[in-house]
Amino acid sequence: MAYKHLTFNDRLKIEAWQKVGVKPAVMAAELGVHLSTIYRELKRGQYEHLNSDYTTEQRYSPDIAEEKNQANLRAKGAPLKIGSDHEYANYIEYKIRVEKYSPRAVLGEIKRKGVEFSVTISAPTLYRYIEQGGFLTITNDNLPVKRNKSERKYKKVRAARAPKGDSIEKRPAEIAERTTFGHWEMDCVEGKKGTKKTMLVLTERYTRYEIIRIMKDHTAASVVKALNGIERAYGANFSKVFQTITIDNGSEFSDYKGLEQSCRRSGKRTKAYYCHPYSSYERGSNENQNKMIRRHYPKGVSFEGVTSADMRKLEKWINNYPRGIFDYYTSADLYEACINSLISA
Repeated sequence: MAYKHLTFNDRLKIEAWQKVGVKPAVMAAELGVHLSTIYRELKRGQYEHLNSDYTTEQRYSPDIAEEKNQANLRAKGAPLKIGSDHEYANYIEYKIRVEKYSPRAVLGEIKRKGVEFSVTISAPTLYRYIEQGGFLTITNDNLPVKRNKSERKYKKVRAARAPKGDSIEKRPAEIAERTTFGHWEMDCVEGKKGTKKTMLVLTERYTRYEIIRIMKDHTAASVVKALNGIERAYGANFSKVFQTITIDNGSEFSDYKGLEQSCRRSGKRTKAYYCHPYSSYERGSNENQNKMIRRHYPKGVSFEGVTSADMRKLEKWINNYPRGIFDYYTSADLYEACINSLISA
């Protein structure tokens, strides 16, 4: 999709199309803009027209829309550096507003992919432009919620855990260092209170690669069933890819034998380790990935209408998101390299 702002000629076309009943979706396709751009434009130029029979109706005026647009640009003050490259500004706006990228992720991806524009800006400058209202379609509301490092304090708890399964204290120390592939964290993300459907999420610690499955409910049986499905998908490679899985003490993970037992053959398929109670920091990758999920499915949203196709789309977005810790390569890039190395070994 093209990244562009509407011109006055575009507004004249919109006026003519509206008079003959052209649908907004068709207008958007013809002008090469997002459908939401057309709806905002129609609202911007809306006025009450008095007919000859003294009835009124809502119409669109390109002159009113243009005047409001120019007033908005004037209100933003002196032109910013980025304003000299509209393609650059539009690209950034689209990535942040539509693809839900952070400013750093947008700039990092541009640099890594070698996309060339006539101007470049730093991340602090981009954040400042957004704060000052330097963009037409994005504000601070479009940015991921910033983490306040001082607001959440973790306290290590060495209290007795559920008696079944092995504690994280028995997990090999090298796993904590994130230097080897094949060690996962697993968690559940719940929907609106009172509903049943739940997401099962697995995060590979080295690559931060994400696997998400939608389950009918938040039970141990559903977790084992979902993990069985993942094992069948990976086949004989499952035990190589999923060497260990670290989980919390929730009741949905209470069937440690079911989690570890292969559904394809006799014997174990993986090794499960349980975190200490109230120690979510021991699954830090899960915690961070869950925040990314919440950009698309905020707390309080029901998952009852969510499908497996929706989960594949969410997985793809997370795994192809540029990450600063990987010099803005993606989890998918690293995961593919690890899988290829594993298979060829």
